[in-house]
Amino acid sequence: MHAHTPPELFEVPKDTAPATHRDTLASLGTRLKAHRAFLLVVVVPMLLVALYLGPIASNQYVSEAHFVVRAAGSGQTAASGLGQLLGINSAMPASQTESLALGDYLTSHDAVTALDTRLHLASLFQRPEIDLLSRLWQQAAPETLLKYYRKQVNLHYSSETGITTMTVRAFRPDDAYRIASTLLDIGEARVNTLNKRGYDDALRVTRVQLAEAEAELTSVQQRLTQFRQKGHDIDPVRSSTAQIELVSGMRGQLAAARAQLASMAGGISPSAPQYRVAKKRVDALAAQLGAQEARMTGTSRTMAVGLGVYEELQLRQDFAAKRYSAAAAALEAAREQAGRQQLFVVRVVEPNWPVKPLYPQRLVTLLSIFGGLLLAYGIGWLIAAGVREHAA
Repeated sequence: MHAHTPPELFEVPKDTAPATHRDTLASLGTRLKAHRAFLLVVVVPMLLVALYLGPIASNQYVSEAHFVVRAAGSGQTAASGLGQLLGINSAMPASQTESLALGDYLTSHDAVTALDTRLHLASLFQRPEIDLLSRLWQQAAPETLLKYYRKQVNLHYSSETGITTMTVRAFRPDDAYRIASTLLDIGEARVNTLNKRGYDDALRVTRVQLAEAEAELTSVQQRLTQFRQKGHDIDPVRSSTAQIELVSGMRGQLAAARAQLASMAGGISPSAPQYRVAKKRVDALAAQLGAQEARMTGTSRTMAVGLGVYEELQLRQDFAAKRYSAAAAALEAAREQAGRQQLFVVRVVEPNWPVKPLYPQRLVTLLSIFGGLLLAYGIGWLIAAGVREHAA
């Protein structure tokens, strides 16, 4: 005979389960209400961020390159090269000034315009796979494109090594690589343009001085040629020397002839044929000597005046030649100095072709946002507790 347990020991009252369920819901509602602030400030935003970073946020690839801007005179302590061309003067090393100046250009609207011309930059940031929060809006204004571009391109200069690190973020590996490579090309082209401008500016004054000296020297040489052609005398100095020697010789001959005539006058009659011949010879020599002397020192067309004009022209020619030599030397010195200030970009590390996306940094971003939200919630809770305590 089996013993039977009374049925009422195992039977649950009909209203027990529903009452427990209602209590659970009520307790849950009370807890949610008590932690409503935490849910609104921390939990809900974290869920939204996690939802975005997980399946929605687009991957971004990074291409990195390293470069150095150098000049032949980079050992100077003041700004030079590109820094001088851009009007930057400071006590920082020249290499740092030049690198910072080039970095400023690569993040400027000029660089954006050059990139947009070569690569259609805006379309690279409007790929169909890019999420709405990361995408550049269609028909974006140039200012909007520049702002977006500066978020995607970053340049950092190291004062210890003098190397500038350039990182480019894009939503496709080939886009990041193309932007980085084109930026380096644009930077080198810009440096070459500024090199040419600086070179021309440095040589402009000396070139003008050399041209003026050359023109003056040419003018004096032409006047000398015309003088020689007009006077039918290649070297008036030698001609005058020969003329002086001739006059001196004629004076000696005249003196000798006069002495002979004086000695004849005491022995023969002045009407004697020998005396008349000697007298005619003296007269002829005197006339010739007078003519030669008049040629040397007489009218404005004489040799003395012509020799003065020739000596003046020759002096001007010597002065113009010296001025031309000095201007040519100054131009060569300026050319060497400008050559020492020429800049060039050294590619230390070429842009890489990215394989793995580095952004968005999901875990780091979630932890950072979580920490920030907790801090904000803690500050708010302390403020609210202080208010309640003060009100009590």
